[in-house]
Amino acid sequence: MKTQYYTASSLDGFIATEDDSLDWLFPLADLTDSSYPDFIAEIGALAMGSTTYEWIVRNSDKVAAETGSPWPYTQPAWVFTSRILPVIEGSNIRFVKGDVRQIHNEMRVAAGEKNIWIVGGGDLAGQFHDEGLLDELIIQIGSVTLGRGKQLFPRRVLSPTLRLISVHQMGNSMVELRYEVGK
Repeated sequence: MKTQYYTASSLDGFIATEDDSLDWLFPLADLTDSSYPDFIAEIGALAMGSTTYEWIVRNSDKVAAETGSPWPYTQPAWVFTSRILPVIEGSNIRFVKGDVRQIHNEMRVAAGEKNIWIVGGGDLAGQFHDEGLLDELIIQIGSVTLGRGKQLFPRRVLSPTLRLISVHQMGNSMVELRYEVGK
């Protein structure tokens, strides 16, 4: 079982614009041509921040058109928030706040032998890293720059270092980098 941060980033290190838009990402690649189908098949639980969750709520029509449902996951999800958020019908969500270490234990039980996906954002993935719970970063880098926005991973990681374990080109506009997090 691994805890993985799987995400896409602009070339200059942003996962979303300042106003949380992902419109820059969609023209770059097709999910079916990526590692996503194999990746999601190995996921048993999800963690996401409130901004990521709110993006899904705001874009439920787009999500439903792409996946067939406004909530595209069958796995249980933990949404980290300090606010009351709307529930998406048909979802298996727990709204939580506090220390990621305690909640990670609940997620491990729910995931069984499968992996845990830190869906986003970057600061939430950083909190898992800070607690020594993050095992892998899988970053798909697109051939765009945003100039500013929501950072990919707002942490300084100097030691132990990230170890590059694979590089995969996705068409002519994206590359996937997979890093193991040293413990």
